[in-house]
Amino acid sequence: MLPGFTPWPPETVARYRARGWWQDLLISDIVAGQARLRPDKVAIIEGDLQLDYASLQRRVERLARRLAATGLEARDRVVMQLPNSTGFVVAYLALTRIGAIPVMALRAHRHSEVRHFIQSAGAVAYMIPDLIQRFDYREMAAQLGPECPTLRQVLVLGEPLGGQTDLRGLMAMDDDPALDAQPLARPDPADVATMLLSGGTTSMSKLIPRTHLDYVLNARLCAQAAGFDEQTVFMALLPLGHNYNLASPGLLGAFQAGGTLLIGAGMDAESVFPLVAQHRVSVIAAAVPLITQWLASPVPALHDLSSLKIIQNGGARLAPELRQRIRSQFGCFAQEIYGTAEGLINMTRPDDPPDLALESSGAPVCDDDEIKVLDEEGREVPDGEPGELVTRGPYTIQGYYNAGDKNREAFTPDGFYRMGDIVRKRGRHVFAEGRKKDLINRGGEKISCEEVENLIFRHPAVHQVALVAMPDPVFGEKACAFVVTKPGQSLDFASLIRFLRDQQIASFKLPERLELIEQFPTSLVGKILKRQLREMITDKLAQEGGATP
Repeated sequence: MLPGFTPWPPETVARYRARGWWQDLLISDIVAGQARLRPDKVAIIEGDLQLDYASLQRRVERLARRLAATGLEARDRVVMQLPNSTGFVVAYLALTRIGAIPVMALRAHRHSEVRHFIQSAGAVAYMIPDLIQRFDYREMAAQLGPECPTLRQVLVLGEPLGGQTDLRGLMAMDDDPALDAQPLARPDPADVATMLLSGGTTSMSKLIPRTHLDYVLNARLCAQAAGFDEQTVFMALLPLGHNYNLASPGLLGAFQAGGTLLIGAGMDAESVFPLVAQHRVSVIAAAVPLITQWLASPVPALHDLSSLKIIQNGGARLAPELRQRIRSQFGCFAQEIYGTAEGLINMTRPDDPPDLALESSGAPVCDDDEIKVLDEEGREVPDGEPGELVTRGPYTIQGYYNAGDKNREAFTPDGFYRMGDIVRKRGRHVFAEGRKKDLINRGGEKISCEEVENLIFRHPAVHQVALVAMPDPVFGEKACAFVVTKPGQSLDFASLIRFLRDQQIASFKLPERLELIEQFPTSLVGKILKRQLREMITDKLAQEGGATP
């Protein structure tokens, strides 16, 4: 096993294998199996490009051999920050084919986050695009190199800079008989296959090690819960590197069922719904901000949506009235997906009773997902009572990568993962009510208050700071920074944002409002009462009509 990985206990492994949850399959076997079963079926559509399963499999095998020829080996960690594209899919599958471990960075991450991922993972390689919207990932990689001694190579899907590797060239399908004849060793399916990123309630995201065994199961069960089959056309709009679009059910779920992955070109209604009609899309993975915009747009009504069966929502809870409007306006089922990259996925089903379909956050996708709701003393509460959701099961990790101290906090002594969410339970269905810890959920993007507060503290004018969630009709929550300045100092919103941008953090983490305050409300022991701050900004927004300047 990879050092730093926490395995399941041997008796648990035996039980999951006996019950058929774990099969000795690699993530890359998903596509290889479909290439044998239905080679001519379209696997991917991206713009004018269409690849059938046989062609996709050839590209994966070819790139796997070429990556191995560059020196990449099983268990090597590779930070992967590629945009949604066919190249992303091929690169991801090729890495898992040789047993290298993709660490799934998102496009918005910048120096601070990527440095942390490379250093924490001990990554030997970094996969990037060249330029996206004038941001040069190659230059960022060059700047990070001296700070990351494990990093041996940078692979660029585009034009590389000096010393960087041309990933697009490695993907070329020109013949290389000697290389193509080289055998590829088969990785151990029980080994780590992918590292996802935690939502991060502390300063930086933790690394979530998912094995081939558990992640293949994750994708298979989610695909079944969504009713995927070989006729499924799954549209991906949100980042493919996120657990939601990768395997819950995501692209791997679509491939599990022998369906088709359609990579969207934009998220606005004008981009999405013509493609729905053109390619007979049956499932779209979305989030609250997108759904809100689409429901308010006249564009969907101009297109044939008869193929559309499901619009999925993940990241933040979709209000019941919006779920009902999806049914009435688009004629399809609004499927709520609530879970965690650490494992447990809950989904509503089309055959759920109406109250559960409209109100709940779904039920676990696996019969062996164990869920409990605990009070502050760790006692299980009756159904209907609020408490923290804890879970263990055949696709829920036993520990973060190389994080002994964090694992002692995040897991109970008997191996249940603490979700950090307050929920109520009715039978197997859960009803999510919010976070237990200090986290802002901006339309599915999780913002660690502690991380951003630590950065704001560096500003020379700041004496005290508290970051809190403020309500937003589109994103659900946005970040508001309350600041007490030092005597004689001043601070305005524009200068705060410039200062934070200089810290090179992801844009979604930036506060979207600044409130200067003379002193913070505190408890008897001096703890800042963030609840009062949230009430203050909520009341102020209501008086202003909801504006967030």
